[in-house]
Amino acid sequence: MSAQNVPTTEPVGVPEPGSLMVDTSRDDQLGEFRGVAGSYWSLRPVCGGAEWDADPKFVRPADRIERLSAETARANARSRGELL
Repeated sequence: MSAQNVPTTEPVGVPEPGSLMVDTSRDDQLGEFRGVAGSYWSLRPVCGGAEWDADPKFVRPADRIERLSAETARANARSRGELL
């Protein structure tokens, strides 16, 4: 069973900018928290790209494995000279 569109079980307070979050309504897409936009949270892909608005009830903090994977992807992109 997919976790898509399943609200998180515990409410999450507004995270610190730069925190890695997972949007379960977008097939567990990982993003960096950028700020609050009305009733939505702005998230940005870790290796660059367009921000998207996420409903906070479908967002959860990234777990340790997800954070490690994102940090590795970011380091690899930087080593290739990609703009983030």
